[in-house]
Amino acid sequence: MVYAGMRATDGRNAAQPEAAKTFAVENGVDLRPIEFDVISDDSVDAAIAKIVADQGRIDVIAHNAGHMSFGPAEAFTPDQFAALYDVNVLSTQRVNRAALPHMRKRGKGLVVWVSSSSTRGGTPPFLAPYFAAKAAMDLLAVSYASELTRWGIETAIIVPGAFTRGTNHFAHSGTPADTARAGEYTEGPYKGVPEQALTGLAALEPADADAGAVAAAIVDIVKMPFGTRPFRTHVDPSQDGAEIVMASPTVFGRKCIATSVFRIC
Repeated sequence: MVYAGMRATDGRNAAQPEAAKTFAVENGVDLRPIEFDVISDDSVDAAIAKIVADQGRIDVIAHNAGHMSFGPAEAFTPDQFAALYDVNVLSTQRVNRAALPHMRKRGKGLVVWVSSSSTRGGTPPFLAPYFAAKAAMDLLAVSYASELTRWGIETAIIVPGAFTRGTNHFAHSGTPADTARAGEYTEGPYKGVPEQALTGLAALEPADADAGAVAAAIVDIVKMPFGTRPFRTHVDPSQDGAEIVMASPTVFGRKCIATSVFRIC
């Protein structure tokens, strides 16, 4: 069975748990919505406690929460950067601290991290806060891998490309609070660049690209026997180069020793 974490299930997202239940019935799967706000310690702790109380264990954690932003980096306030990091990076720490003790006690488990090809691939302008947060989460995943493997807990990093359709990523993206500063980028040398960046991203994505492929990749990873799971799985219809860079034995000019779990540089 799978627990689907959702926030504000008694408020603005009240329709989502019902949609999940309908999906479960129509597809014959055991999908259980649960109140789960990743930026709240209390909410995360309560959700994990309920799952353990109901099932007696947690087999897999999937870090999939994320929020997009779009605009000149300079025009975002430090507080906005911090808020984005809270959702995209610190949320994983909250979940890990709540769930990992149960996994370590069993000596078995899997942590799945949904990263981004932007951490090593193409990085168009005006997405800096999001890219920086995803890069931070990716490095956190790599560090965690070496600290969990002796507990019998595996790490799998899924690396999606830029899916501009089939998600609400761009539709709900954050914008700079400093509108005056952002306005200065609409004229001068960067006039028209925001539109070019979004148009270029969409043009790179094949017409048949399906964001559901990311979910399918996670399912495939979870189904694999212990010890056979790849450390990274790329799901990038645009092929922006991240897979090649990540596979290189040299990262940013430093020679690295690749192991089955992590690289030592």
